[in-house]
Amino acid sequence: MSGPGPVPPGTREEGARAPAALAGFLVLTYAVAALGALASSDAADVYAALDRPVWAPPAWLFGPVWTVLYGTVAVAGWLVWRHTGGRTRRRALSWWGLQLALNLAWTPLFFGVRQYGLALLDLLLLVTALLVTIRLFHRGHRVAAFLLVPYLAWVCFATVLNAVLWKANT
Repeated sequence: MSGPGPVPPGTREEGARAPAALAGFLVLTYAVAALGALASSDAADVYAALDRPVWAPPAWLFGPVWTVLYGTVAVAGWLVWRHTGGRTRRRALSWWGLQLALNLAWTPLFFGVRQYGLALLDLLLLVTALLVTIRLFHRGHRVAAFLLVPYLAWVCFATVLNAVLWKANT
């Protein structure tokens, strides 16, 4: 019987822990979303007050898009946890955690303290961390890597939007 911690992929014990691990990845990822929402309770008002380009999405679209993306981020992390092991798992999930932390930092930077330049820097770091995460995930589980591609695309779009908003509102 093993103690807490990583379980070798493909073992019976790992398979038994898989549903709980998926729940853990979902809870962690959606907790990041909830913390971001708490840090920006007036985000809709702030966004509405910004000088936005005509191509900027309406405020109501962000919630549904992020709900789906956070789900794919959680499942991708879980797949790597479940199907890889050793150093590959540790490195990939470390980068996964870093990108999640950078994701969490953006909302308070942009909406909370309205530091649009720092928020842009955060997004550039997030894009970088996501690219590394996708590369590492691809080594361990290709589907997990592909699950992060829509998230990367949305973050790239958000980066361009952030840059335009920063320029138009400072």
